[in-house]
Amino acid sequence: MNDGWMIEVAHLTKRFAGRTAVEDVSFQVGRGEIVGLLGPNGAGKSTTMRILSGFLPATSGSARVAGLDVFRDSREVRRRIGYMPENNPLHPEMRVREYLKFRARLKGLSRRRSRERVDAVLEQFGLTDVSRRIIGQLSRGYRQRVGLADALVHEPELIILDEPTQGLDPHQIRSARETIKSLAGAHTLLISTHNLHEAELMCHRILIMLDGRVLAADTPENLQKLMAGGGQVVAEIAAPAAALRECFAAMPEVETFDLSACEGDYYRCALTARAGVDLRPQLFALARDRGWTLRELTRNRHSLEDIYVRVTRPEEEEE
Repeated sequence: MNDGWMIEVAHLTKRFAGRTAVEDVSFQVGRGEIVGLLGPNGAGKSTTMRILSGFLPATSGSARVAGLDVFRDSREVRRRIGYMPENNPLHPEMRVREYLKFRARLKGLSRRRSRERVDAVLEQFGLTDVSRRIIGQLSRGYRQRVGLADALVHEPELIILDEPTQGLDPHQIRSARETIKSLAGAHTLLISTHNLHEAELMCHRILIMLDGRVLAADTPENLQKLMAGGGQVVAEIAAPAAALRECFAAMPEVETFDLSACEGDYYRCALTARAGVDLRPQLFALARDRGWTLRELTRNRHSLEDIYVRVTRPEEEEE
């Protein structure tokens, strides 16, 4: 057992009648990390989370949370986990404070401790003013906050959130995202999402899943390196086209380049660097040394969407 790992999954497989939902999945999550499970519906994200939460048995493989076996020590594991499933099944007829007290007691907190923790999460998630409101009368954003408060009321080490921003409007998504990010460090978070932009903004590491398998697992920055080349640098330079082509062709760090005329004497130069190379300092020095006017110099990083398409593309489609 590695004390640095909150989650350790090895060769996890789950089969239902007629299909395999999760197949030979292995990954680890460090304490204090926010890790995203990224993939389309049916990729196996929710099944993996339900197994880790102790709500679903695995067909084979192993899973440990805080060093405890999810299958043999399921009761203790559940005490260490705060789980908010995708549909967030609250009790709509209960009042917010009443519901959270009920959930705290179910999770083993004493009466005194449950009151303390309910007060704390009401404050933490901005629910104090609606604490006496009936849950069913709250907006979707507030109900999502109640779900997060429920997941944290017993101070779990691990928080598992299945599509936590689904169905929220843009303002609610931003608020939920900031709340989730604030929990890192004191808690470990495992979040499923099919929103590429959201995963990049919230997560320290991303696991890309498709058809029950993990196809890639790394930081958003390192996933960039999966792409061929080092991304693209765009420069707008006032210089003769022939001189630009001659210079770029002579630079060993440039894999490909393309020039297109802009207004006046400027050319838009799009250069693809070889892996691991940042061309911007060289282009700046080139323009300075030649006396050319440089008015734009930017690097276009591959988006997470580019990476996702790349790693999930069937092999037969690749050239």
